[in-house]
Amino acid sequence: MTETTRRITRINPERLHPTPGYHHITVVEAGRTAHLAGQCPLDEAGTLVGEGDVGAQIDQVAANALEALKAVGARPEDVVRSVIYVRSADQAVLAGAWERLTRSVLGGAFTSASTLLGVAQLGFTGQLVEVDLTVALPG
Repeated sequence: MTETTRRITRINPERLHPTPGYHHITVVEAGRTAHLAGQCPLDEAGTLVGEGDVGAQIDQVAANALEALKAVGARPEDVVRSVIYVRSADQAVLAGAWERLTRSVLGGAFTSASTLLGVAQLGFTGQLVEVDLTVALPG
């Protein structure tokens, strides 16, 4: 299956396993890219949102990432690579994080090449989730 929009082509080769919404390969024609720093569940004052609540933290991360995309004139559909870090080894928690992110205001970002990782620790005390995005900037 291949999906092409503007300069971005997303591909799922027939001989690779099916995915829950992302594509195995994302190809970007020459152009400018933006590499967003990992977006954390912090409010405008730098205070952690949703202590102990992965859902609330995902919502804050999605909102922060959307603001960062807007700052460079991009939309979630312009994301060409995502890495999602969740502080958990529980597969159900990881799957739930994926589901919530794909239904969030940032949902369109997760149709490209994506990696979901369960990790032991993130940068801020109490932080449960972080999202790292690479964006093909609109022409």
